[in-house]
Amino acid sequence: MAWLILIALIAVLLIVDLVVMRGRGGVMDGREAAIASVVWITIALIFGGALFVFGSSGQGESYLAGYLIEKTLSLDNVFVFLLVFGALGVPTADRHRLLTYGVAMALVLRGGAIVAGAALLESFSWVSFIFAALLAWTAFGMLRHRHDHQAEAKMVEGLMRRIPLKGAAAALVLIAIVDLIFAVDSVPAILAITDDTYVVFAANAFALLGLRPLFFVVEDLVSRLPELKTALALVLAFIAVKLVLGELVGKIGPEISLPVVALILTGGVVASLRKKAQA
Repeated sequence: MAWLILIALIAVLLIVDLVVMRGRGGVMDGREAAIASVVWITIALIFGGALFVFGSSGQGESYLAGYLIEKTLSLDNVFVFLLVFGALGVPTADRHRLLTYGVAMALVLRGGAIVAGAALLESFSWVSFIFAALLAWTAFGMLRHRHDHQAEAKMVEGLMRRIPLKGAAAALVLIAIVDLIFAVDSVPAILAITDDTYVVFAANAFALLGLRPLFFVVEDLVSRLPELKTALALVLAFIAVKLVLGELVGKIGPEISLPVVALILTGGVVASLRKKAQA
């Protein structure tokens, strides 16, 4: 029943969002996008509150920790989507519709990745070390390129050369491929928080649902929070260590993971604001 409620809620939210944006011509200004982003975050937090009240022990904390990670990681997703649309010359009015379809595809692909990843962790505990190494390598790459997006731009260029499509069709395929590539990092990150596939999928879903308005403000947001990528790299490094310790010492619960993740990300925001104020 819980799965049916979640899937039905996601479907309704996708349809409502698509209908509302179609009525607005597929475009929103910065203020409207910021308000819409707050609405999506509020919906996600309400769902998290419901898990605290009606869910099993630890589900609410695990969901919030996972949502924080996925929401922050989604900033890079959106920036790459900007590169894709710009490179293919997709009209502004068509971008929101393509993002909605892309998110729907991403939910299906991530659902499969989550199930596969959880099954691997349950069957082969040593997979935790592979996930930890992957997250540590991603964290290192983020630290190296924390003030630029050269890696993302090269990835888009490489994918465009290999896809024999043009226009909207190419954009839709690229969005799905890019999200699946990013899922290689994000799925192990949240599976390190909890192996509850319902919580993992819900956190991914609500982070993805907020991508569309975030798309319209991400360039400004990235410029305002230059240290957020550094903070995210530290979060991934922490999760990598958590995975290793979970196998060698004992599992670290969400009651520790949630405040640590929140503290690191808050530190990144504060450091960014101070840096901008001093500039």
